[in-house]
Amino acid sequence: MNLLDILPLRCIKAPLTATDKQGVIQELVGLLAEAGKVKDAKALQEAVWQRECTRTTGIGNGLAIPHGKCPGMPGLAMAIGKPASPMNFDAIDGQPVRLVVLLASPPDKTSDHIQALAGVSRLMTMNAFREQIYAANSPQEIYDLLKSHEKPA
Repeated sequence: MNLLDILPLRCIKAPLTATDKQGVIQELVGLLAEAGKVKDAKALQEAVWQRECTRTTGIGNGLAIPHGKCPGMPGLAMAIGKPASPMNFDAIDGQPVRLVVLLASPPDKTSDHIQALAGVSRLMTMNAFREQIYAANSPQEIYDLLKSHEKPA
């Protein structure tokens, strides 16, 4: 799976306006809604927040991947946000988060959802890539970095 197939440039925001977890989720869901990737933004926001309240998606190394499944999603969708400054996301390693990747899908797309999570995780385990994306200052820079590391579908 090529992550750029589910991530249009307009669904990347750097820097984010929000400074807390719930605000970041709301802001990223808003990007998906503006791009026509979600039919019921409120339901998606609630699904992602409910998942976040169950267990943090701050997975460590400065990354959070909040995610949720929501009926009415036309397909798998992704939004990326870079906080204006590293922020608390209750990450498992106790470190602040420097990049937030929101993933949303319909309930019947579990395999695609898992593939996308794996794709993000694969990229973010590469130290050089991780540092480059954390240093990026614009949506275009983030998009171009992903494009340079993603294989064509």
